[in-house]
Amino acid sequence: MAKYRNQAKTEVRRPFTNPAEVPSPPSSAPLIDSAGAEHWPAGPEARILSLVPSLTELLFALSLGHRVVGRTRFCVLPQDGVAAVKTVGGTKKVKMEKVLALRPSHAVVNIDETPKELAQTLAGHGIRVIVTHPVEVTDNPSLYRLLGGIFDAEAEARSLTAQFDDSYQSLCSKHPKSASRRVVYLIWKKPWMTVSGDTYISRMLSLIGWQTAFHPPVGDPADRYPEITLTDDMLAATDLVLFSTEPFPFTEKHVAEFRAEFPAHAAKAWLVDGQLLGWYGSRVIEGLRYLEELAAAKGP
Repeated sequence: MAKYRNQAKTEVRRPFTNPAEVPSPPSSAPLIDSAGAEHWPAGPEARILSLVPSLTELLFALSLGHRVVGRTRFCVLPQDGVAAVKTVGGTKKVKMEKVLALRPSHAVVNIDETPKELAQTLAGHGIRVIVTHPVEVTDNPSLYRLLGGIFDAEAEARSLTAQFDDSYQSLCSKHPKSASRRVVYLIWKKPWMTVSGDTYISRMLSLIGWQTAFHPPVGDPADRYPEITLTDDMLAATDLVLFSTEPFPFTEKHVAEFRAEFPAHAAKAWLVDGQLLGWYGSRVIEGLRYLEELAAAKGP
């Protein structure tokens, strides 16, 4: 758990460097990743290492599963696709000998989830590192175009973009974006941890007028995943307490324990799907529909 907290507090938003040599560009414009690095079409021999679960799922949704040669043990979706892909470790630490044995040409990483030093090590071995960092929900189509453009899946990227647009417009047409409910979104237990407003999850919830907040304000405003203490005073200023199924695997058992400890706020506690609310990429298309269901069930 300490490693998770340190990662969130010290490595978020630090730009990656990518010293791997850039091939000679074709006549078209380069694609720019979230670290500002230029990328060109990889060609048919590209071999992809994915170190982010949601990006692994996205690569398969872009019909690029046959290019994925390595993944983390947390990259579990789509189940039928990833079963044949070798694992190299976790999202924070990999076994480099396994990585090199797979001979990846490219690695797909994320600023929030991948340590800067790991990205630099991969680049130092001549692997092209593609850095992602969606924060706004509307960053997803750009993510589709980035990976689709690099790996020759432009048609698939356009299809996903159309599906995203349909789900996004449907949601926005039914719900105001102005904050109307204050929520605490729990991602960890012992210590309790939540998400600040400057996160992808918060941007998702804001689409139905739910504002992630703490009362009173705690810790460093720049801390995007702060520790909090649940108290009656804090809960009195909160409309909903959402228990996410990841990264901590909250279940209905934890919700029941909360309701027993804070009976005055029992009705505020709900278990929510952390993948649908926190995964960017192709999963957000279903996630936007899930938001509509949450808003209908728990109010605007």
